[in-house]
Amino acid sequence: MTVLYENARAGEAVMSEGARAISRENVVIAISQSIAANALLAAMTVVAGAVVTQSYAGTGNGILTLANPAISSKAKDGDYKVVFIEPAANGGTFEVRDPSGKSIGTGVVGTAFNKEVKFTIADGATDFIAGDTFTISVAADAEDTQYVAYNPAGTDGSEIPAAYSIYAVTTDGTATKKTAVLTRMCELNGNCIAWPDGITATQKADAVQALASRNIIVRF
Repeated sequence: MTVLYENARAGEAVMSEGARAISRENVVIAISQSIAANALLAAMTVVAGAVVTQSYAGTGNGILTLANPAISSKAKDGDYKVVFIEPAANGGTFEVRDPSGKSIGTGVVGTAFNKEVKFTIADGATDFIAGDTFTISVAADAEDTQYVAYNPAGTDGSEIPAAYSIYAVTTDGTATKKTAVLTRMCELNGNCIAWPDGITATQKADAVQALASRNIIVRF
């Protein structure tokens, strides 16, 4: 008896999606990518394309200096809040919150903060008080976002899945390509997703949770 095996079909993990094309986007795949059909993708900010500005409201007169570059590929479009939570003479501790209000870490005056946003706050003649707030505004539009293969071991944003690739697509080291993906309002069969080799049960569970936050529901 001869056993025949059928290769994975483009889009075979799709169980349902929204009416018309509401679930789909035509996105840019970054250079040097090899994406399988039915694979997951992560959205990355093109650092050079984003516009970063800052403002301040408070009592202290220290200065926030943005690094160059001022953001990482994990940065989100919107306002990051740098809020002083523990004032101190000639110093102080602050918390940084992303545009959704989630804390991404704490820092201290005089030491570089180097996460999604990158900066250093210098002490001024007047000390900061609790609630003093710097706002770092990141303008990263759709044109400033490119997609890469989901990598559960990544630390640059590739570890957070944000879309499902219907088709296989490969890019070389010089040019990007566009492809159709699902980014919202859909159900996927988890058994048909092209998961990365070696992914752990915990990483898969985290991926399913991240997708659910975008209204991409994975079912097994």
